[in-house]
Amino acid sequence: MNNLNPSYQIKHRQRWLLLILFLVVILAGLKFYIDYLLSPVDAQKTTLQTFVVESGESTLGVAQRLEKEGLIKSANVFAILARSRKSQGQIQAGEVELSPSLNASETLKKLMLGVSDKRTTLVEGWRVEEMAQELNSKLKIEKSDFLAVAKEGYMFPDTYYFSPKASASDVADVMKDNFNQKYDEKLQAKIKKLGLSVDEGVILASIVEREARSEEDRKMVASILLKRFNIGMPLNADATVQYALVPQGAKSPPAGGWWKRYLTRDDLKIESAFNTYLYPGFPPAPIANPGFSSIQAVAEANTATPYLYYYHDPQGRSYYAKTLEEHNENVVRYH
Repeated sequence: MNNLNPSYQIKHRQRWLLLILFLVVILAGLKFYIDYLLSPVDAQKTTLQTFVVESGESTLGVAQRLEKEGLIKSANVFAILARSRKSQGQIQAGEVELSPSLNASETLKKLMLGVSDKRTTLVEGWRVEEMAQELNSKLKIEKSDFLAVAKEGYMFPDTYYFSPKASASDVADVMKDNFNQKYDEKLQAKIKKLGLSVDEGVILASIVEREARSEEDRKMVASILLKRFNIGMPLNADATVQYALVPQGAKSPPAGGWWKRYLTRDDLKIESAFNTYLYPGFPPAPIANPGFSSIQAVAEANTATPYLYYYHDPQGRSYYAKTLEEHNENVVRYH
């Protein structure tokens, strides 16, 4: 027989209900907080950054660096998550591309998959030897292997993500395909309207890439060089001499660098088909790999430009002249 007071029983049940409710609220709050700590640091910030896991590095050590670099919100919660997923694999040593837009679970998955594609930036105006140097540094591709398959002028400069296992041919094919997409039929038609062949357009764009400093300069330089070409005047482009000074296929730059900054009178006399001071017309091939803006500048060159000369001062400002006398005055005045 139950001798407990009914009112006591009611109060007792109420206390238990309140306790259960309190625990539910606590657990719900805890889950909400953990979910927050596992969520992306910044869902809008999708820019990738390279994160390197060192061989033998502890999970907590990795987590602490991830938090410090703004890739996760909590090192401790991430470490607990990693331990709970241990049956799925280990965090792999190597280089991985991560971003603050990934949640902790996605970040962990990438780390467990291991090394991702290598981010490789190949700069506008580089010659293939410079590209070979960068690819060797980032992907360990033999320079000679890349130079054997690369075609100067047609290796489109861009930021790429290559597999660490990519071969020289794989890389060259991707870059050439990118070039073909950028240098489309519309641009080629404009080039042909100027009286140039598709390949001559690339040659001129490669010179413009090395000679010009800005978007506006590219269009002006392209127009001036095209005018010189059309009237049979030597192009007199320093960049072609700079290119000629370094043997094609060089594995490393000479003392003066890939592009010698200050040319001497003797440099301008170098015997080479690429020397546009000695030989009128275009060089036999591109001297570098132009970016899209330089190709576009050639396609939109003004054939009616009144100028024949350009000069860039040490600060990068440009001055244009109609006559050699005006050009010489600019050189003296702004040197």
